[in-house]
Amino acid sequence: MALFEHKEFDNHEQVVFCHDKVTGLKAIIAVHDTTMGPALGGTRMWSYANSEEALTDVLRLSRGMTYKSALAGLPLGGGKAVIIGDAKKDKSEAFFKAYGRFVNALGGKYITAEDVNIRTSDIAIVATETAYVAGTEGKAGDPSPHTAEGTYLGLKAAAKHAFGSEDLSGLRIAVQGLGAVGYDFAEYCAKEGAKLVVCDVNQEAVDRAVAELGAEAVSIDAIYDADVDVYAPCALGATINDETLKRIKAKVIAGSANNQLATPAHDKILKDMGILYAPDYVINAGGVIHVCSEAANFSFEETAARVKAIYNTLDKIFTRATAENRPTGEIADEMAREILAKKLAEKTA
Repeated sequence: MALFEHKEFDNHEQVVFCHDKVTGLKAIIAVHDTTMGPALGGTRMWSYANSEEALTDVLRLSRGMTYKSALAGLPLGGGKAVIIGDAKKDKSEAFFKAYGRFVNALGGKYITAEDVNIRTSDIAIVATETAYVAGTEGKAGDPSPHTAEGTYLGLKAAAKHAFGSEDLSGLRIAVQGLGAVGYDFAEYCAKEGAKLVVCDVNQEAVDRAVAELGAEAVSIDAIYDADVDVYAPCALGATINDETLKRIKAKVIAGSANNQLATPAHDKILKDMGILYAPDYVINAGGVIHVCSEAANFSFEETAARVKAIYNTLDKIFTRATAENRPTGEIADEMAREILAKKLAEKTA
């Protein structure tokens, strides 16, 4: 399995493969860039088909964290970790203690937090073996509410550019995924008068959205065929691909999921199709801002202000993309690299 030749390798500073024989832990920690500060990024646990799939995911996610923190103005670099396993069967105290020791061995170059299938209770166990954690109970806690709020504000910025008004009232929004972030995001939209079409693997979450938010429920596959204005992917990534784009009718894609595009080429494809895409790592930055509030000792007011600034950042991206007739993701990447280059120049001056 090649690393330096891997299609998602982007001059990552360090990639660590972790294995604990006693607990069976298998994890990959990827540190993409520490120009702005220590690499912060959550740990996700997933039943990957193979280690190649896990490596692809962690390389993409860690790069996204670098750009996410840079555009959010945070004193953090980008990193991510994935644990290969079944979250329903493989978790144990010894399992997470072993993982904590691997994180600690990096000496603070990487700070971990929650992500998919990892809870604050799991991170609390990791924290018994290392100080390099964030988003813990009693401190910053669950980042989901701020992720949902930032996604909602980002959608309003997208609506302003796509439909001429940031008002979501009357818009039909397909929300794919009703987890902690997706449900809160859907609730924000419903309160503003949006009409929701929802799906999730958890039928209880779907039933709740129907009962509480007046949502229309569809199957997981049928969400792509919904006649909507906005498609909001709030589950796992790569749902924007060659096959789904033949079916998606929305004019805006704005959701909280990471790695929404199956390939970087889909950024330009969306532009050519006349679909306005809110770059995922920009719109979902509320979570890392929340977690950074613990790592960087932000006040509640400063954290809230940074989350609200997601609207302004996306507004700038959309404006520049229109002016330069370029894809929004390409513009976001370029803006992030400009910030990193400026910081590196300052450090080496």
